[in-house]
Amino acid sequence: MARPANHVSRVEHVTEERSAQTDDRSLGELFSDLARETETLVKQEIQLAKTEMSQKAASVGIDIGYMAGGALIAYAGFLVVLAFVVLWLGQVIPMWASALIVGVVVLAIGGGLAYSGLNKLKNTNMAPQKTIETLQEDAQWAKEQTS
Repeated sequence: MARPANHVSRVEHVTEERSAQTDDRSLGELFSDLARETETLVKQEIQLAKTEMSQKAASVGIDIGYMAGGALIAYAGFLVVLAFVVLWLGQVIPMWASALIVGVVVLAIGGGLAYSGLNKLKNTNMAPQKTIETLQEDAQWAKEQTS
């Protein structure tokens, strides 16, 4: 996965600022700067995680909406068709057999829609992948800065 552009530019900006400064700073100042930069970085990573999780939650909400909408539409449409088919088949076979056949078909279609929505939900990865990647990169960057 590609790194967000704002993250790359943030790290490059900090690195450029460090190299532009003179080496006359004391060890205390360096640690103070590192602590401040680390705090800023952690805050930005937390914000990234929040944003990513809200996007994933919205996606799951949409999938659930599709699943529920599909089930409702299938139910409403098949109720109308159900009445017609039961009456039509009732002219050829006993009415109870006609109702049974139509009921099984309706259950199969509704079950297929529900199964499809459930599979989409199962395949949704809720882990904030971008955040995990940038945290790993930030840890490596911080390790390099302290060396």
